Parts: sequence; C-alpha cells; structure tokens
Amino acid sequence: MEKETIYYATGKRKTAIARTWLKPGKGQIIINERPVEEYFSVESAKIIMTQPLTLTNTFGAYDIKIKVTGGGFAGQVGAIRHSITKALMIMNPGLRQALKRAGFVKRDPRVKERKKYGQKGARARFQFSKR
Repeated sequence: MEKETIYYATGKRKTAIARTWLKPGKGQIIINERPVEEYFSVESAKIIMTQPLTLTNTFGAYDIKIKVTGGGFAGQVGAIRHSITKALMIMNPGLRQALKRAGFVKRDPRVKERKKYGQKGARARFQFSKR
C-alpha cells in the first residue's frame, strides 16, 4: 500500500497564523474543522484565499485542511493565502516564479503600530494648549 504525500506549510499575516495541510483529492477545503462556506460567509474571502490555486491551475485538485488562529477576518484570509502558497511551492518548486510574480510568496509585513505612553495612540497626540 502506497502512502499518500501530504504537504505542510505555515503562513502569517498581521497577528494571524495559518497552518495548512495539502493532499491530492477532490478540492475540499476545511478551516478549523468547518467547511470554507461556513467559516467565511463573504465571497471575497474565498476568492482571496484561493488565488494561488487558481493562478497555478490546481483548484479542485487538492484537499486542504487549515488550522487558523489569532487575528481578525482580513488577517486570517491573508495568512491562509500565504500558507497555501508556501505549501504549493513545497509540492512543486516550479510554481514559485508565477506565485512570486503575483506577490503571494512574500509575507505582508504590515502590522498595527503600538500605542505610545503619554499619548492618545500610535501617532495621535493629545491636543496641545499653550494656556
């Protein structure tokens, strides 16, 4: 009996971390033990997270199991896209050039700037009064 190959990768965005397992199958996507339609009700989220699959013409060829923690809606979607991209590159290194050209390989480094002490926020200041 032949053991099927499973590809694993981790993706990050803001404070969200997505762990992805990719294996040959029928195109089923499970996020945190729930189907993708149940986890993300917004259609744009499903489109963004499956961009690497559509770009490489592998949509529907692999079953994907994802565990995502932390962050919010946009962060989780970005982390999932990043982890799927990395898993596809592990599976087939020849896909790297196309994925890199589309901008999916690099982790998005933008995170929220911390609030500074004695101030209103990261950049916002309390109003100055001369008198």
